[in-house]
This record gives sequence, C-alpha cells and structure tokens, in this order.
Amino acid sequence: MTMRPCAIDLFAGAGGMSLGFEQAGFDVVAAVEIDPIHAAVHKFNFPDCTVLPESVSGLTGADIRNRAGLGSRSIDLVCGGAPCQGFSMIGKRAIDDPRNALVKDFLRIVRELDARAFVFENVKGLTVGKHRRLLHELIAEFEAAGYDVVAPPRVLNARNFGVPQSRERLFLLGVKKGEQRPSYPAPLPAGPTCHDALADLPEAEDYPELLQSDAAGNVAWGTPGAYARDMRCLSNAAWHFGYMRDWDRSLLTSSIRTDHTAITRRRFAETAPGKVEPISRLFRLAADGLSNTLRAGTDAARGAFTSPRPIHYDRNRCVTVREMARLHGFPDWFRFHQTKWHGARQIGNAVPPPLARAVASAMMNALGRVPVRPAASVALGDPALLRMDMGEAAAFWRVERPAGKRDRKSGDVKRRQTDIEALRLAALAAE
Repeated sequence: MTMRPCAIDLFAGAGGMSLGFEQAGFDVVAAVEIDPIHAAVHKFNFPDCTVLPESVSGLTGADIRNRAGLGSRSIDLVCGGAPCQGFSMIGKRAIDDPRNALVKDFLRIVRELDARAFVFENVKGLTVGKHRRLLHELIAEFEAAGYDVVAPPRVLNARNFGVPQSRERLFLLGVKKGEQRPSYPAPLPAGPTCHDALADLPEAEDYPELLQSDAAGNVAWGTPGAYARDMRCLSNAAWHFGYMRDWDRSLLTSSIRTDHTAITRRRFAETAPGKVEPISRLFRLAADGLSNTLRAGTDAARGAFTSPRPIHYDRNRCVTVREMARLHGFPDWFRFHQTKWHGARQIGNAVPPPLARAVASAMMNALGRVPVRPAASVALGDPALLRMDMGEAAAFWRVERPAGKRDRKSGDVKRRQTDIEALRLAALAAE
C-alpha cells in the first residue's frame, strides 16, 4: 500500500493544523510544541504522532528525524505558525531581529528537513505596515533556499471555508523549485451559522456535574443539521481522509460550566445579539450570524487574561469550551484540557481545522498525491493527559516547567510522581 504523504507540525499547540492536514490525507508524524499542557493535549488526540515538547530553537532537522523514527524518509511538508513580533530594527533586517528568531527557525528546519513543501501561517497584520518588511524578507530567504513561494501571499478567512466564525489568517505557501506551484483554495458557498453549530448540543446548565467535571453522560442531544452531523461524525464522510477515532459518542465533553452571578446574567440578557456587553466587553452571538474571532487571552507573562468566550445567542451565559470548539470547526471527539482557562486558550490559538484542511488539500494536489482514506482507526490517549496542571505536564514530559506559566487547577487531588511516570511510559509505548 502506498504511504500517505507525511507532514511535520511546528508550533503545533493542541493540534488544529495537525487535524486539518490529517483530514486532507497527510500523516502528521511529528509535532513540536513548547507548552507542556498543550503538548499533552496533542498527545491525547494524536497518540501515534511523536510530540516533541520543546522549543524549535533547540531542535535540528536531524533531531526531529531521529526522535520520530523517520530515518531517510522524504518529508513532504512542514507547516506551522511561528510567533513573531514583526518589528524591524533600524539599520538591520527584520528577519535578523532577535524577536523574530522563531521565524528563522521555521525556515531553518524546513531547509534542514529538505521538505518538498511548506505552509507558514501567521497573523493578518504581517501583511501591513512595518510588519510587511519581515514577510518580504522571509519570502526572499525561502527563494534563496530553493523554494518557489506563491505570490502574493494571501489572507484567508475561515468563514469562507465552512467555519461559523470570522477569523482571518495569513498563509504563505511554498514548494521546492521544480515542483508544481500550489494554488490557494477557492472560497466555499455560504457556510454554517452559530445556530447550525450549537443548536443540537445538550444544554450544559442542565447537568450539575459539569460544575466540577468537563464531561457528562446520559445527556439529551438535539437533531443535528449538516454541520453538526459532521461535528458529531455521524457519517464516514465526516472523517474526510483522517483516521477514525474510537470514542464514546454518548458523552458531552469539554463542557465544564461557568457559574455566573444573577447580575452577570442580567447584563447578558440585556445585550442584543451581535452586540458587545459594555461591562465585560464580551460579544453576544447571533443565531443566524457568525462568531467573532475567538481569541486565546494571554499567559501569565502578559497579565494572565482569560480567553474572552462570547455570550450564547439564546442563553444568558458564556459558551462552553465545547461550544467554542464547534464554532472553530473541531469535531466532538477532539478534546481539550479540562479547565476553561487552558481549553479556551487552546482553541483560540488554533488554526480552524476546516481552514487548515482546505490549504492542505491544495498542497496535496500540488505535490501530485491523491488522498487515501485510511482503514485503521485510532484509540484516543489516556484522559489523564487532559487533567494535568503545568507542573504535572512538565514532569510527564521530563522538561523544565516554563517560566511565567501559571497553573489553573482542575480541582483534582494532585497525582503522585509515580502516576505521572507510569502515564508517560504508557504513552511512549503506544507510539
């Protein structure tokens, strides 16, 4: 049987880009993610992928090959969204600014892996003002390294690719000189609304256990429309060209509740759909509209502001993490850290999988490969991977706890070090 093309995801987060590329027919064989909690969630959802829980700055292409057991296998594609400041220093090239070092690392790893193609994803702001200088220099560096870059680079909005959210991201596409140049994916017809995304989900506030836990069983599901059927994976086509996951369809997951005060609920009730509540500055969804851009909030180093979850269109509460996932295009089998803090950040940082899938399909076509739907299914990882605080996740990966990272406790009793080590060994054995 012909091998599926392989991809490596840098700056992988929880795995939005990984999922989109898998659904387009790629095998994501390695993922690099410095945050131990995000790395653990990626491992839960992609148990067969080698996760490297560290910064790309300390990795070489040879390191990735060796640790993922790739040997001399050809690397078809490297994807990722390197964080960058995009500010140029007077008299210096923007790409040489130390604040943009991770952008250079992305370029370096693509070159060291001799990848046939790459997808670089970033914020829309990289195309305007003084930030544009960095983008132009990055394109020139790729051209000098032997890659053809599709010009001009395009900003794509997830709303045009089957996602009920307005979210614009820059995508830079490139292939080795001599390969067929890819084309950007064409927008789809009108997509799903917030009602299409959320209406069939069980009402989280009907289940008291969701005040303490992120999952509930014996819940009442509504009648799904076309988009919700895909999110619930109710047909084989909903898996696209990805691996089916073995999962418990009866559970409502990633849905721990917020216990709003009566005053807060009153303010939410007074906020019209499509408007911003003036005190919290939270956006209220409109049933027949799209979500605003879901953002990640900030980490402890930048004030530890939580992700601003929008207000439900007909409930006087913020949406749950699962509802955010629906608005982002993550299927229901995909799980996040059980806390609202980390779960919402993981979604806000992610590329919406349907958008990533559209870009990945364009790259698949340019590489001359035909996507194949795999026959095998995949068992998800140990749910303990979703419950770790930062210290536990760092211990699991045997890395230093990141400086400035703050824990959001799940409320569970802290597990013993031996439990973490046993979980780590089991995850490694399953690779």
